[in-house]
Amino acid sequence: MNTLLKRVTNTIEGLDTVPARLGIGLVFAAHGAQKLFGWFGGYGLEGTAGWMTSIGLEPGMLMATLAGSAEFFGGLLLIVGLLVRPAALVLAATMAVAIATVHLQNGLFMSNNGYEFGLALLVISLGFVFRGAGSLSLDRLLQKRLAK
Repeated sequence: MNTLLKRVTNTIEGLDTVPARLGIGLVFAAHGAQKLFGWFGGYGLEGTAGWMTSIGLEPGMLMATLAGSAEFFGGLLLIVGLLVRPAALVLAATMAVAIATVHLQNGLFMSNNGYEFGLALLVISLGFVFRGAGSLSLDRLLQKRLAK
């Protein structure tokens, strides 16, 4: 178990990830809160489930719960820098599904409901998968403790 935790929390030192983790974590958590709780003008779980069903993502309630949870909890994990690599992998997969099922047919640009924003979130998430959380993170703290 210790070896798995070491691998999952492994991170490269540096402060470069802090602004990206905070910003992207906030964006993801807010979007997840819209889906799960109806906060920030969102439709909540039931409304999101209905919309997902309408576009062919079924079962809608399960898909809404998975997407909302990935975004909300994954965003919170990015903010605090805990389990960043696996959280970012789940977020990248979530964005890949969003791009493929909702935005791809609209082209690149957001003005046409395209995939440029989802692509940006996907690429940044993949960066965290490869890079880790960085120095100011709970992952780094765990990494130091596990090395003892």
